[in-house]
Amino acid sequence: MDRVFDTKVQVLKYSVLKSVIRRAYEGERQLDLAPYEIPKEVVPGPKTDMRCCIYKARAVVEERVRMAMGGDKDNPNIIECLPVACDECPIETYYVSPACRGCINHKCADVCPAGAITIKGQAKIDPEKCLDCGKCAKACPYKAIIELSRPCVTSCKIGAIKIDDDKKAQIDNDKCVMCGACVYSCPFGAITDKSYVLDCVNILKDAEKNGTKVYALIAPAIVSQFKYAKIEQIVEGIKMLGFHNVIETAMGADITLHKELNELKEVDKLTTSCCPSFVMYIEKHFPKLKQYISHSPSPMVEAAQLIKRTNPDSKVVFIGPCTSKKYEYRLEKTGGAVDCVISFEELQAFLDARDIDVSSLPESPLNNASFYGRIFAKSGGIAQGVKELKEKYGITKEICPIALNGLEEIRLALLKMNVNKLPENFIEGMACVGGCLNGALCLHHEEKNVRDVDRYGQEAKEKDISGSVALYNMTIDEK
Repeated sequence: MDRVFDTKVQVLKYSVLKSVIRRAYEGERQLDLAPYEIPKEVVPGPKTDMRCCIYKARAVVEERVRMAMGGDKDNPNIIECLPVACDECPIETYYVSPACRGCINHKCADVCPAGAITIKGQAKIDPEKCLDCGKCAKACPYKAIIELSRPCVTSCKIGAIKIDDDKKAQIDNDKCVMCGACVYSCPFGAITDKSYVLDCVNILKDAEKNGTKVYALIAPAIVSQFKYAKIEQIVEGIKMLGFHNVIETAMGADITLHKELNELKEVDKLTTSCCPSFVMYIEKHFPKLKQYISHSPSPMVEAAQLIKRTNPDSKVVFIGPCTSKKYEYRLEKTGGAVDCVISFEELQAFLDARDIDVSSLPESPLNNASFYGRIFAKSGGIAQGVKELKEKYGITKEICPIALNGLEEIRLALLKMNVNKLPENFIEGMACVGGCLNGALCLHHEEKNVRDVDRYGQEAKEKDISGSVALYNMTIDEK
């Protein structure tokens, strides 16, 4: 699995997910035993390189099994910290390294506004007094004072992660937008996302009994993920799992683009609704700007609603790279259009749990969406569509789009927007740097993924969004 995933943490997560899925198909008894038996399967002993001992390693795996089976039902956040796995990373922000020479200048102590530095041979920082201003680090001629920060804290650009008295990470649900950056960045895998693979298994098993049609909605970012097989083979593999058909979420992106272009005719300023973490960020941190959020559902919801209008008794499972989609699909405003969400990581575990080697499969064609819908996967894709299609929609006013790439750019732009200082009037926001093709639950994260998405867009038979829009209008009229 090293050839598929970026990190060993992902491989561990995959191993647990695969075992849980297999047991779900073997029966309820096997699933009940999962928290007790899977840790011994994953960490057989007598030694392990994961933790200090096999007992700690197995305790961590047991918690990961719990998350693979749905996690804490009372916690509304999709993302949870596993205290047993949080390994007491250093919490001091500034640290005097062994490079300190104990010089007689004492510039570090002289510039410290809080008197937090004492010199006894080497400099020493009192963490109780330290203001984290960084002046000492800048003053040291040997660069011996270094800034330390936990990876989870550093990755969270909105300050939603704090360290408690036991030196464990805690997530502030009131601030968290579930972007999943902490999930990918924690080198211990102590922060992870809930999995709904058991819900997916039940949907597929029920469909086999009852003849229900289950549709898989695949995010366009999928084209950059399974490097060892063609996208058409992945589609065939998904069908072998029991899905009736595989539909491109990009078709929903075509419809979203159509709706947002129409909204732009009526409003002075508009922010996109595609990224649920971006929407949550506005709602939680910039509530004054909620009025500018597009009323169009996200591409996932648009595509699912279209399916449900044509086949009301069907089920829809979204497959993508996003943690916050696992939250979005349960929101009341989605109207139950999506029945389950699983990630690319979980799809890989699903395929292997069912012993499906996609690289050996025939190819199933995939032609549901346009060029514009497919490039929604990258940062700037939505803005590009608006810019290039605005004249076709009779928009005569000046449209100045901006693509905000990651939460840091989003924060700066929204601060300006909050005080009417942002000149652009169409604001595309993607919480993940690079867009969905770098989502937290991607198999791997590479700069060249954007080339795969661009190529995928160019291969679309539909070069504009008219086909998807016509299908949308037809299903609306029939309803």
